[in-house]
Amino acid sequence: MSSAPPAAPAPVPPHEPSMLAAFLSFLVPGLGQIYQKRYAKGILFMVSLLGMFYLGQAMGNWQNVYLPRGGHANSLGGSLMQRWHFIGQFWIGVSSWPAVWQFFGGSMPSEEKSRFLHNYQKAPSEREVNDFLVNSDKTPDLGWVYTVIAGMLNLLVIYDAYAGPMFPAGVKRPESDQAGPKPQPAAGGAS
Repeated sequence: MSSAPPAAPAPVPPHEPSMLAAFLSFLVPGLGQIYQKRYAKGILFMVSLLGMFYLGQAMGNWQNVYLPRGGHANSLGGSLMQRWHFIGQFWIGVSSWPAVWQFFGGSMPSEEKSRFLHNYQKAPSEREVNDFLVNSDKTPDLGWVYTVIAGMLNLLVIYDAYAGPMFPAGVKRPESDQAGPKPQPAAGGAS
């Protein structure tokens, strides 16, 4: 009794890259995956990366995501050269935009109304930074590292949203995700 070898799986058609999903994941980590109906992955990315970013900010007393002004940092390029790690923090998306807003002098609530929002991602004075670093352990340094890592990891999330789900060789894509027309049953009787 011989049996026929198992049929080779049908090749998986390539996924169409999605610039919209990539842009959504740039704005908020995981939003592009949620847009693509990959909810678990999107929520995982959103919670873990934003959690890491905000934990890093809290470890730095909310003073480690900013663009400095003054001295050589009067232009955006000069500011980025002085505080290069904002380039990594920037990729977390909307969560880093208050620093850019503060750099360009956007309006914020008054200090009397909300001290936290007034100073949120605003460049602290050199005296404030020195006092904070002298009176703390390595936590502020670790905090800005967390914020940079969260931003850099979001580059991978953006790429995942752009390229779409990946299927290993030999694994068929779910029916709802396959491109092309579905085969119709043959009309007529049995042979």
